[in-house]
Amino acid sequence: MSSLTVGLVQVGLLVLAIGVVYRPLGDYLAHVYTSEEHWRVERAVYRLVRVEPDVQQRWTTYAAGVLGFSAMSVALLYLLQRLQPWLPLSLGRGAVDPAVAFNTAISFATNTNWQSYVPEQSLGHAVQMAGLTVQNFVSAAVGMAVAIALVRGFTAAGTGRIGNIWVDITRGCTRVLLPIAAVAAVLLIALGAAMSLAAGIHVVGLDGQAHTIATAPIAGQEAIKELGTNGGGVLNANSAHPFSNPGGLSNLLEIFLILVIPLALTRTFGTMVGDRRQGRVLLAVMVSIMALMTALVWWAESHPNGPAALAAGGALEGKEARFGLFLSGLFAVATTGTSTGAVNSMHDSFTGLGGLVPMLNMLLGEVAPGGVGSGLYGILVLAVIAVFLAGLMVGRTPEYLGKKLGRREVTAAAISILAMPTVVLLGAGIALALPSTSDAMTNTGAHGLSEVLYAFASTGNNNGSAFAGLTVTSDFFQAALGLAMLFGRFVPILAVLMLAGSVAAQQRVPATAGTLPTTGPLFAGLLGGTVVLVAALTFLPALALGPIAEALA
Repeated sequence: MSSLTVGLVQVGLLVLAIGVVYRPLGDYLAHVYTSEEHWRVERAVYRLVRVEPDVQQRWTTYAAGVLGFSAMSVALLYLLQRLQPWLPLSLGRGAVDPAVAFNTAISFATNTNWQSYVPEQSLGHAVQMAGLTVQNFVSAAVGMAVAIALVRGFTAAGTGRIGNIWVDITRGCTRVLLPIAAVAAVLLIALGAAMSLAAGIHVVGLDGQAHTIATAPIAGQEAIKELGTNGGGVLNANSAHPFSNPGGLSNLLEIFLILVIPLALTRTFGTMVGDRRQGRVLLAVMVSIMALMTALVWWAESHPNGPAALAAGGALEGKEARFGLFLSGLFAVATTGTSTGAVNSMHDSFTGLGGLVPMLNMLLGEVAPGGVGSGLYGILVLAVIAVFLAGLMVGRTPEYLGKKLGRREVTAAAISILAMPTVVLLGAGIALALPSTSDAMTNTGAHGLSEVLYAFASTGNNNGSAFAGLTVTSDFFQAALGLAMLFGRFVPILAVLMLAGSVAAQQRVPATAGTLPTTGPLFAGLLGGTVVLVAALTFLPALALGPIAEALA
């Protein structure tokens, strides 16, 4: 069976699996965030943190909760790393360097999981489990909470209330992420993933020398890093390592975990607003973009333009033989189309056009289908922009889901979509202007520019994957990429919550003959065009100097 056939079979199985769970999971998520009942364990959490769960919050209070919780997460994770030698299960590993600890704390608290260190050499089990794994759960729960808050804004009738941040984070963990991740971890163990508190396995190699193969509680973190679209691995090889991703079935399971919640949230959206056609339009746009990207990367990697790759019959460098071209390409599209950042191949080794695909996936705003929560609120912001553009064309005040989109709403949406390009282009421009950056680049020319642009696209979009030819261990990159993650995460979140509060304060207006229908193929095309147009106008010059120039060379 050819690798293309294997890839097509896995795509078919993936579509089938997601199709089976799409409706029940989407409706279950809607129930989770609309139910008025609190579980006993949840009430215990609320009493512990002194929260009144039945009090609904305005967007300013909700935003303060998001920022306060995230700031506390950064501080605690930083302290765990700095105090590592005094923690149990530290495996004799010392305190993490301050700059690395700063970058890592921001990375995991922002759902980015950018890693500028070698995990199996730097971190013990305590920091991995009590620090990084915990953040994989709560940072994903924050993303879902913000998305649901925006949906509530469109369904509210003049109340100005968008929910309770503490209830939403708690329910996201207890009712969604924890149970699904537990089942996924057991499945990964059954498929061969490692789960051990040992420091490593001692073996004697073929050369007669003793070696230690690092191990850890891998399956547990692997499950939530994919399900929560986090991406940071316990091992440096990430999901290319056989202890993390043993074979074809585990590879399919991990892609399924990456995509299932972002896609199901479109059903949740339709259920909560009372019109499931609205969710199907968003789903159609997401799936169309992802299908196009998958076809493009498959074609690029199987039709390389380098002499070595041509002789090998494909761009096989940096790819696991267990997965080959097509399963590596599918994983790359899934992980960069969401905000995951996990990898089962080396994106730096992709062809010029193949490397453009994961980079472009991020620069589109990661809305195909986007991260857990961030994909839904990202595409809803673009839907607001699309409706606004349509309103400009016909000279009518735009409306979306019965809410008028005036200056305040469009300003919030504009801030949200402009934050990421500002972070990416400004950060990459400053880095390339510094003489010291050339020492950090393994490659010069178009590919070297692509490496720097990819780094800021990844951190600015809270993705976490990387072109590995760029060395980012200097204090400048630790600080610059840390700030890119902070601004790339929280400026859009604040803008989205402001939009949610603004539409929540409005009464719903009835649809008229002049209202733009947002449930058919016309709006799907308009929304898809807006997604592509925003990225094309913003990033085409930079892409032309980097991956496009490399592909044409």
